[in-house]
Amino acid sequence: MNLNHYVKSIISGDWKSGIAVFLVALPLCLGIALASGAPLMAGLIAGIVGGILVTLISGSELSVSGPAAGLTIIVANAIITLGSFQGFLVAVILAGLIQVALGALKLGKIGSFFPSSVIRGMLVAIGIVIILKQIPHAIGDDLDFIGEFEFFQSSDGQNTFSEILSAFETLKPGAFIIAFLGLLILFSWPWIIRKITFLTAIPASLFVVLVGVLTNELLKMYAQDWYLGNSQEHMVNLPIFNSIGEIAGGLARPDWTFLTNPAIYSIAITLAIVASLETLLSLEAIDSLDPLKRISSADRELVAQGFGNLTSGLLGGLPITSVIVRSSTNVYSGGKTRMSSFIHGLLLLVAVLFLPLYLNKIPLSCLASILLYTGYKMFGADEESAFDPHESKIYKFLKSFLPLTPSDGDGKFMIRQNGKPLYTTLFVVVILLAAIDIVFALDSIPAVMGISMNSLVIYTSNIFAILGLRSLFFLLRGAVNEFEHLQKGIALVLVFIGIKMLGEHYINMVMSKNTQVLLSLLVILFSITGSILYSIFSNKQKNLPKDLKDNSI
Repeated sequence: MNLNHYVKSIISGDWKSGIAVFLVALPLCLGIALASGAPLMAGLIAGIVGGILVTLISGSELSVSGPAAGLTIIVANAIITLGSFQGFLVAVILAGLIQVALGALKLGKIGSFFPSSVIRGMLVAIGIVIILKQIPHAIGDDLDFIGEFEFFQSSDGQNTFSEILSAFETLKPGAFIIAFLGLLILFSWPWIIRKITFLTAIPASLFVVLVGVLTNELLKMYAQDWYLGNSQEHMVNLPIFNSIGEIAGGLARPDWTFLTNPAIYSIAITLAIVASLETLLSLEAIDSLDPLKRISSADRELVAQGFGNLTSGLLGGLPITSVIVRSSTNVYSGGKTRMSSFIHGLLLLVAVLFLPLYLNKIPLSCLASILLYTGYKMFGADEESAFDPHESKIYKFLKSFLPLTPSDGDGKFMIRQNGKPLYTTLFVVVILLAAIDIVFALDSIPAVMGISMNSLVIYTSNIFAILGLRSLFFLLRGAVNEFEHLQKGIALVLVFIGIKMLGEHYINMVMSKNTQVLLSLLVILFSITGSILYSIFSNKQKNLPKDLKDNSI
């Protein structure tokens, strides 16, 4: 590590991006801990360890680590299963050891199996989700924590869309004003610093927070009904300690007696796999956003995450991953090196020790405006350059131990040239598709756990998805070619599902679940059957020959 280089990077602006990441990470650490059923300090410890320790060992210059919203369901269920948070800490420590082993075995290369197009699509999707999730925090009430990403919200029974509608119905003028001012500042910041040059020394995110706090205090003086400090739901809510000794005394310690509990090991393996996959996804995504186009060491990152989880578990913290939201905030705030993440970790530590009273004056709506801006930047990310498959990391990885040929082999997996066996492009495609299916199936397990904790449902749903979805695609493609109006029927079903999701909160008030299921089946049956029958009827009317098919499949 070149110390002079990093000192210069701090002076040149990494301290500004560090503040921005800190402001975003602070409520996320608290919210994730609360949603996981863990002590609030556990989330803060994870954020501090991720910011300070993991950053120093990390294989990335821009990645930011901390507690992840994607693990909340796993963590919450693990604590319930074990009946002890202290016991769960043992699982976190074991998961860290597994991650260190994965990195030492050079298994970080699995990140190469994520195609760049998938990463780009994921970034855009996350940008949209961030925007949708922050709107309620910006304008009204939302009982879920500010970094929550689940579509179905456990705390209030709402979903993403119904929550937005509900927030508009209960709009808080104070929250709206503060969020609006924050967005106005962020979008016009380049113009502002041109006109008021001394503001170039202040991070835009910090200025947004200062304006938000000042505005809220003015509302307290002149419009108390709009003041947000009357309810902690709208404010940062750091735990307050009277001394450092009180903090130390409140930290949870691992209960090593749980090493004899078999459930510990399955939980540890699950944590290690899911956390590693999320880290590798985040690493690939952040590398794609890096203005300097640096390539991070995935193996080193796994080792860093392992040591982070090991330390976090020993200190009483939540599991750690590299987190896309915080990392992208770092990128879009102008971060250049790992020092921005390191500073965010130091600020979290200082906040816990010395600044809780002051930070609890920050309205969540101004932090929501920072995340809304980040989501906008992710949604509008530049398109990637022309893709050359032979220059991809995936192809180079396979070529390092397999004799490959750029030929498709006329439908064969392997051909011989001069007596030498060569694997064709078709073989590579099949391998990649299978690997991607498995990776994304594993990564979707936490999402399935949000619906059901039945192990049979969790694993069979992913297995059948791997085995059936691609076949179903080709089946539907052939059917669409056979029945010209089938696509309209499928579109009608999708529109129906979208409307049902949008109004689910209100539909539940007037219609039972059984009735909803019956109605959904009738709509699907009517749409699909109707479109097929109409296609057959219209083809007869046109007297089209039966052999006009798409022969490309």
